Amino acid sequence: MLMADKLLKRYIFASDFDQTLTFNDSGYVLSELVDIPTSEFERKAQGMAKLNLVQQGGELAYLLLHDPEFKEKVRKEHLYEVGKRIRLKENIPLLYKILETGIDGHIFDFYVLSASPVEVIRAALEGVVPEDHIYGTQFRYKPSGEVDSLIRATAGYGKVAVLDNLLTQHVAGPDHVIYVGDGSSDVHVMLHVNARDGYTIAVSESRHVSQIAKRTVLSKSALAVLAPIVEDIVGWDRPRIRALFESHGMLIQEWERVRTDWLTLRPAVEEQPVEPAGVA
Repeated sequence: MLMADKLLKRYIFASDFDQTLTFNDSGYVLSELVDIPTSEFERKAQGMAKLNLVQQGGELAYLLLHDPEFKEKVRKEHLYEVGKRIRLKENIPLLYKILETGIDGHIFDFYVLSASPVEVIRAALEGVVPEDHIYGTQFRYKPSGEVDSLIRATAGYGKVAVLDNLLTQHVAGPDHVIYVGDGSSDVHVMLHVNARDGYTIAVSESRHVSQIAKRTVLSKSALAVLAPIVEDIVGWDRPRIRALFESHGMLIQEWERVRTDWLTLRPAVEEQPVEPAGVA
């Protein structure tokens, strides 16, 4: 019974990286670093998204493999530099510490699942999240540092595969998964987690994920996702949650819950032109 109790209270906390733990996208930072106009990166990425040429989120990986301009300019060391330059959200180390330590008998194993190159994520989260808890897109490199080939892309269904593998490793039930994401590249994994009674959190108002996620949290601090977790999973009320934040030196200044309805309206029946009446 003790073992069963421990299993029931152990969770996998999996988070996206770009614009979930950061304020900007790795592709934009990389473009600036190697003197490629960010507008050009955006144009190419949006074009691939419209054509459904790659899994959502895998646009940067495709450009590094196939686009002549990116292949010519980008080297492995540039990806590490992007990780050092990218702007992270506040309080990621504190979030990791609280989840790892546990809350009222609930332990959370923190993982990062992202389509961003793994070198970027490891450099950005060095000293915070262990390397073996980071799953990003992996490449093989030529001796020059140029991208040679793809080993694994953690985009779209790639995230689902990684998450299922983590569940097998942890011998955990699928209802003991928490996934946090921000955009269309997270739709597949969020639907997968929800279908198996897991818990999903959106950190943006993007309709792709806010309509799917069980909760949406908007904040400049990564620590904010802790509030719905403690409320819905641990079962604490708001005064106790506020006290938890204060015990770690953080004050919840504002906490508003707003339901957003997205509506697009059009006439149910197209108006027909009125024929002029005939003259008797």
